Amino acid sequence: MKKRIWKVIHYLKALMKWLMIAIVIGVLCGFVGTAFHKGVGYVSELREGNPWLLYLLPVAGLLIVSTYKITKTEGQNTNDIIDTVSGGKKLSIWLIPAIFISTVLTHLCGGSSGREGAALQMGGDIGYHVGKLFHLDDRDRRTVAQCGMAAFFAALFGTPLASTMFALMVESVGIFYHVAFIPALVASMIAYGVSVWLGVAPTRFTIPMVPAIDIDMMCRVALLAILCAAVSVLFVEALHTSEHLFAKYIKNPWIRIVIGGTAVIGLTFLFGNFDYNGAGMNIIANAIEDGSAHPEAFILKIILTAVTLGCGYKGGEVVPSFFVGAVFGAAFGPMFGIPAGFAGALGLTFVFAGATNCPISSIFLAIELFGSDGLLFYALGSGITYMLSGYSGLYSSQKILYSKIKAQYISVNTNHHHLGDIPLDNRTCVKKDDE
Repeated sequence: MKKRIWKVIHYLKALMKWLMIAIVIGVLCGFVGTAFHKGVGYVSELREGNPWLLYLLPVAGLLIVSTYKITKTEGQNTNDIIDTVSGGKKLSIWLIPAIFISTVLTHLCGGSSGREGAALQMGGDIGYHVGKLFHLDDRDRRTVAQCGMAAFFAALFGTPLASTMFALMVESVGIFYHVAFIPALVASMIAYGVSVWLGVAPTRFTIPMVPAIDIDMMCRVALLAILCAAVSVLFVEALHTSEHLFAKYIKNPWIRIVIGGTAVIGLTFLFGNFDYNGAGMNIIANAIEDGSAHPEAFILKIILTAVTLGCGYKGGEVVPSFFVGAVFGAAFGPMFGIPAGFAGALGLTFVFAGATNCPISSIFLAIELFGSDGLLFYALGSGITYMLSGYSGLYSSQKILYSKIKAQYISVNTNHHHLGDIPLDNRTCVKKDDE
């Protein structure tokens, strides 16, 4: 009897510890996330009212490189946050102001990027240092880094459940750290509550029409999902190829970012409008709520985002993936008899699933953004896109533990070159297991 009582006390202590830490992280991420959201929103409105700010993009690039040099955080990005969760990598507290300032500068001058890459970095860094403050061991510090990622994401988008699932699943695809679920969810809910209290409206879209669920529409949605898998691979490959080429042929970061910024200016005028600069949330809303999208829009957004992020500007890849998916779905979904607005919502969900390798998180994201009426459509398409997108992904530190087409342990990083479905370094052990 005494042992049972002590066990109960032990678990209650653990619960109280994680709740206390989650509250601290939630409050911090809520306030910093709100400041970041409003900062990006303010400079985006300023740029829209003063288009000439685009010409200052190369200057902003030099300031970004300087910021990372001064803070000694050069080369650090979202992959480092994932490495913190998977391998306990140390993080500099100076990464928070560096990515905050650099993302604001990118949006001020018309770079094509999102916000969530910065959110994951700042949230993970806040969580990591809260763990140090509480003298947590290495394993617990990894957990609180996930809590910070989830909380900051929730503060920006107003999607606490999807943010929690994404933060817990993005590092190692195939496993779920249940110990982190309650602290991450509580931190997300608190950060979301703080952001709403401070005037940040949660991201929500109204879909004009959700079709009835039947076999015919399911098949149509499945066809759209197959195309979205190809689009997600194209998006990911464009980002990584651009980054690789810029780093290979222009090694000086100062020159690289100036050339990239100049290219963004030239592409903007070549495309003929400013729709593809910044995050483009208004274009996403138009695609989903009005079913309005140009067929070429997804390609133009991919190009501009690849150049912007590839040469060194900051922000994130997830909102651009929203843009690409939403406009692709709205433009091409009607070809399969899917209402344009609903197809935009499907495209956003599916491309996100394929690019991040997080289908379950994508389903929860769709529910929080669009409502649950299309749940089965979101689930079917997310699963198909995840399977068909192969082993590409936005984050090269992300590890896929199990094969996408066979119940087999492979444990490879995304963007790893495969021979068939089995990585070269695992082929010998797989053969032995099969024998």
